[in-house]
Amino acid sequence: MRRLLQIVFFISLIILINDTTYAQVKKLSVDDQLIQDSIYKSNKKKVLNFSMKEFDTLFFEYFNRKNDPNVVLTRKDFYNYTVQIATFSDRLASLYPDQKEVAAQNKEKWLSESYEDYLQYKASQKK
Repeated sequence: MRRLLQIVFFISLIILINDTTYAQVKKLSVDDQLIQDSIYKSNKKKVLNFSMKEFDTLFFEYFNRKNDPNVVLTRKDFYNYTVQIATFSDRLASLYPDQKEVAAQNKEKWLSESYEDYLQYKASQKK
């Protein structure tokens, strides 16, 4: 029961963060989509075997690095985080079939994260 509450909490947290960030899903450039596909293929098996602790570590590491004004992630690092977080939604969908729709929406939102938007966010941090 505790594990289920943790899962629901993290899904809710991810969705809330994304809903406030994006009003609609954006299209990525072809280059960004190729980077995402490459990362997805190379990390899918590893991420699908993540424990909640490993996912938590990845998730909070991403937000700490994203919000650190002294750190600017490279395009590959940025997409490495977002694609792995999106991929974990596949695991949640398989573990909790009644949450498949929420997991699919979450995955789509994470895959729509744009590096250009991230760079604009970083530029606004320095003002």
